[in-house]
Amino acid sequence: MKNMTNPRSSGPGLGLTWPTKDHWESPEARILVPKEVFYSERKGQTENLLIYGDNLLGLKALERKYAEKVRCIYIDPPYNTKSCFAHYDDSFEHSLWLDMMKERLKILQRLLRKDGTIWISIDDDECHYLKVLCDEIFGRKNFVANVIWEKKYSPQNDAKWLSDSHDHILVYAKNIDLKHWGKETKKGLNLLPRTEEMNERYKNPDNDPRGVWKSDNLSVKTYSASCDYPIRNPSGREIWPPEGRSWAISKDSFKELLLDNRIWFGQNGNNVPSLKRFLSEVQDGTVAKTIWPRSEVGDNQEAKREVIAFNSKDVFATPKPERLLQRILYLATDPGDIVLDCFAGSGTTGAVAHKMKRHWIMIEMGKHAETHIIPRLEKVINGSDPAGVTELNNWKGGGGFRYCGIAPTLFEKNRLGRLVINKQYNTPMLAEAICGKVGFTFDPKSDPYWIHGYSTERDFIYIVPREVTNAELQHLNDEVGENRSLLVMCTAFRANLSDFPNLTIKKIPKELLNRCEWGRDDYSLKTALETEAELANKPKRKKRT
Repeated sequence: MKNMTNPRSSGPGLGLTWPTKDHWESPEARILVPKEVFYSERKGQTENLLIYGDNLLGLKALERKYAEKVRCIYIDPPYNTKSCFAHYDDSFEHSLWLDMMKERLKILQRLLRKDGTIWISIDDDECHYLKVLCDEIFGRKNFVANVIWEKKYSPQNDAKWLSDSHDHILVYAKNIDLKHWGKETKKGLNLLPRTEEMNERYKNPDNDPRGVWKSDNLSVKTYSASCDYPIRNPSGREIWPPEGRSWAISKDSFKELLLDNRIWFGQNGNNVPSLKRFLSEVQDGTVAKTIWPRSEVGDNQEAKREVIAFNSKDVFATPKPERLLQRILYLATDPGDIVLDCFAGSGTTGAVAHKMKRHWIMIEMGKHAETHIIPRLEKVINGSDPAGVTELNNWKGGGGFRYCGIAPTLFEKNRLGRLVINKQYNTPMLAEAICGKVGFTFDPKSDPYWIHGYSTERDFIYIVPREVTNAELQHLNDEVGENRSLLVMCTAFRANLSDFPNLTIKKIPKELLNRCEWGRDDYSLKTALETEAELANKPKRKKRT
C-alpha cells in the first residue's frame, strides 16, 4: 500500500492510493419493489423504509428521490479484521475493502443534506485509511471529530499485544461552514441535555432572588494590561490577578457586576473574587466531548443483551447499544429528520430513530433483515420493546415502516444473447425505472395518458414497451403541441423524425445500454474476490468529470 498525502489539501486529489482505485462500479439505478407494510394499531402513512438487498444497489435506488434529503447517516461497515478473506493476502483484501467503502461513500455524500453529518464506526485496522478516504470524498475541511467509544470494560487476557477497549466513530459534515446553511439552520450539532449532577453544582448561599448559581474564576491566562488592576474585597484585602494572568473583565465592567451582585467574595467576604453564573442564564445543554465512556452510551455487552430480547436463538455478532445511537441522533438530528443506515445489521439505528421520532431508512442484504430487524421493529411499533432507550424516550409504540426489495435488472439476455426488457417488468415498473435512468421524475397521469414523468413543466416522457406506429407518433405530436415537448421511448419505430418536431424518439434498450452495468445483483465483498491478474486485465476507464 502506498499512502501519499498532501497536508495542505482539503478536497479531491488527496493521495491515498491502492491497486484497484482507478476501477469503479457502475451499478444500475433500480426501483424498489414493495414487499409488505408494518403498522401499529394506529395506521397511517409512513416514510420509514427497510430495503432488503445489496446496499450499493439500494443506495442507487434512493439517490434520485433522497439526494440532499438525509440529515444524518450512521454506518457500521465490516471492519476488515483479516477474517473475511482467508485466501487472499492482506494488501489485496485491503484494496477490496477500500473499493467497497469508496463507492458507497460517494453516494452517501450526495444523499446528505447541506446541514447533514455522517458518523462511521470503525476500529484500528482501517480507521486511519478510512480517514484519508473520507477526506477525499467529503473534503478534509469537513472533518468534525474522531469520537472514541469505550466498547469494552474487561481486558482480553488472550491479547498478544494490547487489549483493545475502544472503537472510533469518524464524523464528517456535508458542509462544515455554517454560514452556508441558511437562516433555519445556523447551529452545528445539538447540545447534550444537562444532567442532574451538573445542576447540583449550582447553589444559592446568599439567597440571591435570581436563583441558584455557581462561582467561576474571574482571572484568565491571556494577559491584558487593561485588565490588570487590584480589587479590594469587603474585608479590606487588596487582591491582584495571579502572576502572568489578568482579570477577565475591565475595571468598569467589574464595577457594574459588583453593583448587580454578580461578584462573590465568599461567605465571610474575605476570599478571591469570583463571578456568579446563574443556572437560569447558562445554555440549555452542554457541548459533547470526543470520549464517550460506556457508562454514558453503553458497551458491547449491553448491546448483546438488547438483541437477545428479540432473538435469543441467533444473537447478532456485533450489535451497537441503543444508547450509543441515541447519543449520535440526539446530537445530529431533530424530530422528523431522515436518518439512513445502509449497513443495518440488527436494526439498532432504525429502532432508536423510531423511538426518537425520526424518519429512518435502512438497507440490509443478510438474512437478519427478516430474522432480526423486522421482529425488532415490530416490537418497537407495537410498544412491546422495553429494552434500550424505550424508557428514556417515553416510547409507547406507534408508527410503521415499509419493507421493500430491489427490482431485478431491467435488461436480460434472450436466447440469442441480446439484451431485452426483463419479462418481470410490467409497464408501470418499466416507466418508473426508465424515468430514473434518463433524469425524469416518475409521475404518471391518466389524462393525458402519455405522461409518465417530467423533467420540467413543459417537458415530458412516454415509455412504450413495443413498436410505435407512424400514425401513433403523429397523434402524439399533435396532442403535445408546439409549447411542450415529449420524449418517446419505445422498442422500435418506423418514421421520419423530422415529421414530428414536438417529439424526441429513442429506442429501448439501445439508448440505455452504456449507462451502467446490467445484470449484477451483488456488489458485496463476497463477490469482490477476483484475482489481481483479472483486475489488471480490466481496461481502466477515464475519470468522470
